[in-house]
Amino acid sequence: MSSTTEAEAPRANLKLLNWSAVLFAFLQSVCSAFLALSGIRLFIGATAFASALGVVKLEMHIAAIRIPMMLIALVGSLLNLLVIWQVWRLHGRSASAWRQKPVSAQKRRTEILQLSLSLVTLFLLGAEYWAHGKLFGGH
Repeated sequence: MSSTTEAEAPRANLKLLNWSAVLFAFLQSVCSAFLALSGIRLFIGATAFASALGVVKLEMHIAAIRIPMMLIALVGSLLNLLVIWQVWRLHGRSASAWRQKPVSAQKRRTEILQLSLSLVTLFLLGAEYWAHGKLFGGH
């Protein structure tokens, strides 16, 4: 009996070592992805800033960039509004009242901030659509 427990101890240590290696590989991949996204975000911001100053003659207002970005903002904003509505709807149901904890003030402020930002995004999208039509004749 002691030989089986002695043989299982190294296996357990190896299993823990294997899982920790997988965890660290995953964390490094996530870190690399965030660094890459930060670089892309910085490049887009720097290019937009340089274009606004007139240093770079890059056409950032072309439809191939403007329309997909507006669609992503629209979908993201509507999805955010849908999620907030669903959370509030489920929280307000009488059937789930017995298991609900009161919503903290910080969580309520966060939800209201998300709602406000989504509504501002929709307003800005509408304003940009209207202004682009006025300035460029609907192109």
